[in-house]
Amino acid sequence: MLGYVARRLVWMVVVLGGVTTITFFVARVIPADPVGAILGPQAPPEAIEREKERWGLDKPIYVQYARYMAGLLRGDLGRSLRTRRPVLEDIKQFFPATVELALAALLIGVVMGIGLGMVSAVRSGQPVDHASRVFAIVGLSMPAFWLGLLLLLVFYYRLGWLPGPGQLPYWLPRPPRVTGFLTIDAMLARDWTAFVSYLHHLVMPAFTLGWLSTASITRITRSSMLEVLREEYIKTARMKGLRENVVVMKHAFKNALLPVITVTGIRFASLLEGAVLTETVFAWPGLGRYATYSFLSIDFNAVVGTALFMALLYAMSNLIVDLLYAYLNPKIRYD
Repeated sequence: MLGYVARRLVWMVVVLGGVTTITFFVARVIPADPVGAILGPQAPPEAIEREKERWGLDKPIYVQYARYMAGLLRGDLGRSLRTRRPVLEDIKQFFPATVELALAALLIGVVMGIGLGMVSAVRSGQPVDHASRVFAIVGLSMPAFWLGLLLLLVFYYRLGWLPGPGQLPYWLPRPPRVTGFLTIDAMLARDWTAFVSYLHHLVMPAFTLGWLSTASITRITRSSMLEVLREEYIKTARMKGLRENVVVMKHAFKNALLPVITVTGIRFASLLEGAVLTETVFAWPGLGRYATYSFLSIDFNAVVGTALFMALLYAMSNLIVDLLYAYLNPKIRYD
């Protein structure tokens, strides 16, 4: 197992190097002037040239690449042209909001998706099964931005049950930043007003992303459970007189869990990379919005650094899923 993990880590470095190289050169060959875009169209040419020299953009592209890779080996992702701060510091600032949103959405997706998938498989061919399948199809085909706007229209604008976009209302000060996670910081500061308000603001964006996760997890859970429920050992367990809930939960569900873990791991990685549309609709200050604004402002270092960080999240998620396979199924061995 240790040898397998070591090989995966080596390949992970190779993949991340490839992602960095491709993103770097693609960002540089775009026919655009990032310095001019940031300084504005009225900036004099000499000011633009000074900024290019300051950021090293006047050098040949291979020199820029060599400098960037040398800094990357030291853990330096460069400095953002837009925020004027190190990209790593920007990621540290925006990533906690995405983590909290991703965890809340994943919790909704896992609880609802596994529950609906199991009920649909056990009641295969019945009305609840048909309703679950329709729900999954609708969930997979519904755009996230449309669902987010619909929730805002109904629950914020029409009914007034939930607050609007953002993490906190404009009149409520943020708790002192300790961890970057607003829930933890509010509890540490004993600011229960901010804590409750933040949870209310979290409901709609988390449900928007959780709905999409629920649909995919429901489908794979149903499919995997149906396959396991047809196995001979399930029939044997029923013939022994075991209760149906024992057969389903103890014998069928555990063996049907591996494909569900795969989908859940992929969904969590995609949520962590920042749901761009959802964060934009709900004005959520996460990694998705940061990446969007960086791309629109042609912020080279921020674009490359964010892409590298997202690739790292996907690679780590896949590695963790593979290790969970071996934990849940002792028959699996990695040579």
